[in-house]
Amino acid sequence: MHEASATAEKRTGEVLLDVRNLKKHFPIEKGFFRTVQGQVKAVDGVSFTIHEGETFGLVGESGSGKTTLGRCIVRGIEPTEGQIFFRLPSGEEVDIAALDKKELREVRKHFHMIFQDPYSSLDPRMSVLEIIAEPIRNNKLLSETRDIQDRVRELMDKVGLDIQHLNRYPHAFSGGQRQRIGIARSLAPSPLLIVCDEAVSALDVSIQAQILNLLEDLQEEFNLTFLFIAHDLSVVEHISDRVGVMYVGQLVEMADTESLFTAPKHPYTEALLSAVPTTDPEIKMDRIILPGEVANPAAPPAGCYFHPRCRYAQEICQTEAPGWTEVTPDHFAACHFADELELRGAEGAG
Repeated sequence: MHEASATAEKRTGEVLLDVRNLKKHFPIEKGFFRTVQGQVKAVDGVSFTIHEGETFGLVGESGSGKTTLGRCIVRGIEPTEGQIFFRLPSGEEVDIAALDKKELREVRKHFHMIFQDPYSSLDPRMSVLEIIAEPIRNNKLLSETRDIQDRVRELMDKVGLDIQHLNRYPHAFSGGQRQRIGIARSLAPSPLLIVCDEAVSALDVSIQAQILNLLEDLQEEFNLTFLFIAHDLSVVEHISDRVGVMYVGQLVEMADTESLFTAPKHPYTEALLSAVPTTDPEIKMDRIILPGEVANPAAPPAGCYFHPRCRYAQEICQTEAPGWTEVTPDHFAACHFADELELRGAEGAG
C-alpha cells in the first residue's frame, strides 16, 4: 500500500477531475405505450475530486453503481444530471457532461477507459497493430503510416508485448496479454486520465499482480491519473492513494487508503473490509455477514439506504438520510454515528 506521505505528495497536484452531484437515472418503462413508471437511480448525487497523478479507487458490491459512474465520466453513457469538470493540458477546465458531440470528440483523447473483459473489449477482426493504432488515427495524432507503426511498436514495448506479434489477432493471446493490448490502446493518444473498470478482475491472481505493477510503472513514467473501479478491496489497497466506497448509487465513505483500511467510519465499509483476506496465518478471519440483499435502486429504503442491513442502525437511520460529513481531516462518511462508532479495520492493514 502507498505510504501516507506519498499520498499527500501526489495530492499537491492540481485537481484534474471534479465530479459534482452526478446522477444517472434509467427510466422504468411499462405497457404497450412504454410509459415511464419510475426510475432506477444507478448513480444518485455523487461528488468527488481526483488530483493529477493520483489513483482514486472506487469500490462497492455489484449493483452499487460504480461502473455506471465510470462510464458517465467518459460519456460512454449520458449522465442525467451533474457536472464533470476536467482540466485540459492547456489549463482550461471543461464540463464533460455539457459538451456537444463535436466538442467531446476534441477532448476525448485526454481520457480513456480500460474495460473489465479483455476478451470482449478487443475487436477479433483487427490485428494488434490496427487495435492500438485506431485511437491515433481517430484523433488524427499522426498521419504517416510509418510514424503510426513506430508509435504502436513503442507502446507495445512499454506494456511488455513482443513487437514481433504486431500482426497477430486477439484470439492468439492470453487474457493477460489481451489486457496489455487494451492498456497500450488506452495509452496511444497520451491521455491524462484513465478509467480502469474492473481492469484485473477477469485475470488470474498472478497475472493481476503483473498488470497492477505495470499500471503503477506507467503512471510514474507518464504522470497518469487513474480512476480505479473494483470490487476486490485487496487490489484497491495495493494501487490506490484514496478510496471512495459506493452503496446503491451514493458515496458512503471516502478517505486516503491507509485511513480507510485501518479506521473505517461507515458500517458498510467495515463489512467489506472484514472479507479482505490476509496472508498472516496467525490472524483468524472474522467476517461480517450482511443480512439481506443490496437495496433496490429503483425503490431504495427511507432514511439511510444501508439501515436494513446495518447492525448499528437506530431509529433515526430509518427516517433521516445521513449527511456527508468530514469525520476526521480528509475522511468523509455518510453515517449518523460516524464519529461515535468504533469500527474494525482490515486485519493486518496499515
